[in-house]
Amino acid sequence: MLIRRRRGWELPESAATPEAAVLQRRALLGAGAALLPGAAAAQRIGDAPPAPPLPAHARNERFEGGRALTPERDATSYNNFYEFGTDKSIWRAAQRMPVRPWQIRVEGMVAQPRTFDVDELIRLMPIEERVYRLRCVEAWAMTVPWTGFELSHLLRLVEPLSGARYLAFETAALPAVMPGLRQSWYPWPHVEGCTLEEAMNELTFMPVGMYGRPLPQQNGGPFRVVFPWKYGFKSGKSVVRITLTDRRPQTFWPRIQPSEYGFWANVNPEVAHPRWSQATERLLGSGERVPTRLFNGYGEWVAALYVNLQRERLWA
Repeated sequence: MLIRRRRGWELPESAATPEAAVLQRRALLGAGAALLPGAAAAQRIGDAPPAPPLPAHARNERFEGGRALTPERDATSYNNFYEFGTDKSIWRAAQRMPVRPWQIRVEGMVAQPRTFDVDELIRLMPIEERVYRLRCVEAWAMTVPWTGFELSHLLRLVEPLSGARYLAFETAALPAVMPGLRQSWYPWPHVEGCTLEEAMNELTFMPVGMYGRPLPQQNGGPFRVVFPWKYGFKSGKSVVRITLTDRRPQTFWPRIQPSEYGFWANVNPEVAHPRWSQATERLLGSGERVPTRLFNGYGEWVAALYVNLQRERLWA
């Protein structure tokens, strides 16, 4: 007798949104794109020109969020991006950041260091859509259809050297359009990091779009990284440089407050933040409060990465 055990992130089929409702929603989104604070907003307020449309791509059904998608309006108007300000309503300010031309430098301990134009990179990579959950360390969450490619595909182009152990992701620092950079007490530019093993994991994704559109500036456009099993602050936005190194990078939030934030930042409901519980999370859009899952429910893919790190705090 065949017994099928559901993965930790799967829901029963009865909980899925009916297909007719999804199709109707997509039609409404297409008709109402001008009302959303996403890529179309730049044209409306006369700031930076928008990115070109995404190439044709399909959804990878291996990666489904196990929840209803967060409404696009909520996902694109409730954002953390300190380069533009410290409140959640930075999407208007972010529209002033130009997204073309945009280059990404991949350097350090690689055999083939390269500088890519973002559109060149999109043409080179196998583009697909994946639905991932994103869990913020502030105990809110959303479920997003990202369009992009596995980071591992990019790394194979530059050929990491045998001594490379870590990656550092550097966010753009553009004072003319990023008013948050005036807050000089922050350690700009914003740098995040991971191990090479984490970077090569099939879950690690480099979005260039969301909801079928180019990635908005406030969500890290035109190019970012996403680790769906880690708290969201680990997923660096608007990346301009990726450096491979043999040393663990000094990353943004641990430099500011090492007692509250650390390098690993894996989602763990059993370990509270010093100022709040991580046992539950609030879903954007519905406001529903749901239990948080270890590794954000993606332990099947990533738990083996941390079997020798029991003495380190996985969350911080």
